[in-house]
Amino acid sequence: MQCQERQDPETHIEPRELFLADKEDFRALGVSQMTYVQLRAVQELCQRWLGEKLQRGEPLSDPDAVRFYLSSRLRDLPSERFCVLFMDNRHRMIAFEELFNGTIDGASVHPREVVKRCLYHNAAAVIFAHNHPSGVPEPSQADERITQKLKDALALIDVRVLDHFVVGDSVVSFAERGLL
Repeated sequence: MQCQERQDPETHIEPRELFLADKEDFRALGVSQMTYVQLRAVQELCQRWLGEKLQRGEPLSDPDAVRFYLSSRLRDLPSERFCVLFMDNRHRMIAFEELFNGTIDGASVHPREVVKRCLYHNAAAVIFAHNHPSGVPEPSQADERITQKLKDALALIDVRVLDHFVVGDSVVSFAERGLL
């Protein structure tokens, strides 16, 4: 006799939706507030672990590790966020910062502010990342224009732009596409 998992269509929630659910969604499913808090704690621990892994002083030589980290931070956010990984001259991560928060279909990115944060961190290189709340990671013409603007501005202070990742249901790399 095989055990079959019983799924009530009205109470079934997909794993991805679990991480996006708020307290009210859990309450509607009859799940306790304690379970909700535990899930959020696990989510936070995973993000910290991934970030810590990148900040251990090893050069960022594995694009898949960077992709995984950025996806965990940006994938399902409801609004567009523009972030920067600041790195030293050996490509070790100094800091990760969310610099700009936008709407569901765009974020205003100001090169002056990016330059200021690079100088603050004494960064020698950066990786840009932003999400597309639609889930479609295809870079837009606006994404390409701002990347070029930032690259030009940072070249004036000798900061290299190593890549720009767009996070959606998957992650697209500008460097891999020859867009840098």
